[in-house]
Amino acid sequence: MSERGEVEVTSSVNQSSVTNHTEVDGLTNCDQVSTSANPFFIIVFSLVFLVGLLLNGFIMKFYFCRGHRQTSSSIVVYLKNLAAADFLLCLCLPIRIANYASNTVAVRLVQCNFGSALFFLNMYASIMFMCYIAANRYLKIVRGTSGTHILQTVWAAHIVCTVTWVLLLAMSSTFIILSFHTQKPLTSVPVNCEILRSGQLISFHKVMHACAISMFIFFLVSLVFFYYSTSRRVLLAQRSQPASSSSKKLVKSHRKMLVLVCVFCFCFVPYHLVRLPKAFLWRYCSWRKVLHYLMEVSIIMSVLNVCLDPLLYFIFCKAFRTQLSQRLGSRK
Repeated sequence: MSERGEVEVTSSVNQSSVTNHTEVDGLTNCDQVSTSANPFFIIVFSLVFLVGLLLNGFIMKFYFCRGHRQTSSSIVVYLKNLAAADFLLCLCLPIRIANYASNTVAVRLVQCNFGSALFFLNMYASIMFMCYIAANRYLKIVRGTSGTHILQTVWAAHIVCTVTWVLLLAMSSTFIILSFHTQKPLTSVPVNCEILRSGQLISFHKVMHACAISMFIFFLVSLVFFYYSTSRRVLLAQRSQPASSSSKKLVKSHRKMLVLVCVFCFCFVPYHLVRLPKAFLWRYCSWRKVLHYLMEVSIIMSVLNVCLDPLLYFIFCKAFRTQLSQRLGSRK
């Protein structure tokens, strides 16, 4: 009975290794995607990096300088964390730019082991903090003057942000540790990151992205619900008291929510729409080139949030608008 069990386990392990080996062979047998578009990607990501670093550097200075360390509201807590996620995402872009510019083993290893994990960490942090801001505005609009909800308090916002960072850091750190412990020996520059990954890492990568896509769908549905509910609330207020000051404030808040929804959908929906067919069609060589370029374009759109999010800081933070106006006024 023991020998039979050992044979079954050995057979299962061998079958798993053969399957993983077959998947890797399928990746290497396809023609390599042309690198002719790399100069374009280098220019685009470099521009995003410079503009995003400048804008988010200014915002980080505003939020974390001495005069603004005291957090006055929960939405400021979320805006601070969103600014930190965007700033860290900017710092990750040079790794991707170097990966386009250089065809060396060292650069490819850094991109596959660190760059992809850090990109995942900061992109999903931005997604989650934007949804927290939307939820905060939803509670403010729907509840009106009926008091502050517990989720709108500063300490609750700090707890939510801490749990978010811990969750995402745990997933990213596990991926990085597994990638080092299961690293395959290299004799040449790998065509893509999948070739470097062991069966264990591939399985964890699939689970991680399944969780990430599930989270994205949940937050997207929540965002649509928040916007729809606030739209109904504003419409009812306009019908009952069209000229009142409270109705005008609701309309203004609704416009802010619309900007947030537009930025969210423009930056993050295309990336996840492309990831779905890639998961099923990437093994087919005929789809490889199309999916590669679609994925790169969707990544460009997702990192553009580091340039678009400063618009949210301007809209949602009155203190930020005031300081920006004072600085622009002093220059004149």
